[in-house]
Amino acid sequence: MGRPGGGFGRPRTPRPPPTPEQILALATKEHVPARIAKGELEGKMKCRVWRKLHAEEAKRFDQVYALMSQNPGLSLPDGFGVLQSGLSVADFLARKERTQRKAAVKQARGEVDDTSVSAFINGLLESKTELAVVLGERTVLDTLTTVEPISLLLTRSGRMEKLQVVMMTRRSDWEQLTPQLERDPKLAQKPANVARQPDKRPFSDPRPFLNHQGERVRLTLRNGIQLEKVLRVVGRFDLIVGEDGHEVFVPLHALVRFSAADEADEDLSDDLSDEASQDDAGQDETEQNE
Repeated sequence: MGRPGGGFGRPRTPRPPPTPEQILALATKEHVPARIAKGELEGKMKCRVWRKLHAEEAKRFDQVYALMSQNPGLSLPDGFGVLQSGLSVADFLARKERTQRKAAVKQARGEVDDTSVSAFINGLLESKTELAVVLGERTVLDTLTTVEPISLLLTRSGRMEKLQVVMMTRRSDWEQLTPQLERDPKLAQKPANVARQPDKRPFSDPRPFLNHQGERVRLTLRNGIQLEKVLRVVGRFDLIVGEDGHEVFVPLHALVRFSAADEADEDLSDDLSDEASQDDAGQDETEQNE
């Protein structure tokens, strides 16, 4: 259609889509959601109009962007997390990191089949086999009655938290094994404690052990016991080592050092031992096989 006075208007050139950088820059400048900034760049509602129509939400964005300016590197979602939680930025980020580590451990465990370990333990239970349950500073001779999520019920000793267990084997095998055992002197004198949080332990992800199944491995346990045996089974929370019919059950929480038998053992640093052994009661969690 011709303009008044004659002539024809030029066809309008389509506006190029806004880049992510342009959207972020406008959203940061106007303290609005990215979708609103994108809309303005596309010729839709302007940011200032949105702020007038949504004053309460705009106020929260102002608060979050203020936090971001005071804490370089803080993301918009984390800024809202700080605002909603009422925590300081440091406390919120620390909580977020703990949550991510716990989630990573849970995911890692979920990727490993636990059927073989469960079958082994159930076999000992059903056969009422006399066991040597090795703890940090003593050994209990007893039989299994029940296996609960975070504890074992023994016939004579009663309920025992799984975190106390360093290793477990048949009593007859333990009597033959004891004279041959080597021990780390430092750990034998003062066993390492077990952190309540799995992500703070030296070993909580079972997946790296899968590559060593069928190989001879060296294990140092938290009470100093050193084992060099074939790694037979890797479970979500435990290892089974030894020969068929003479197996030794070792929970991952009891490990402080691991290597393939043909590799040089790595020294257990004091820092690692101290960090892994701290029991943070305030962050105590109840989980399967703690």
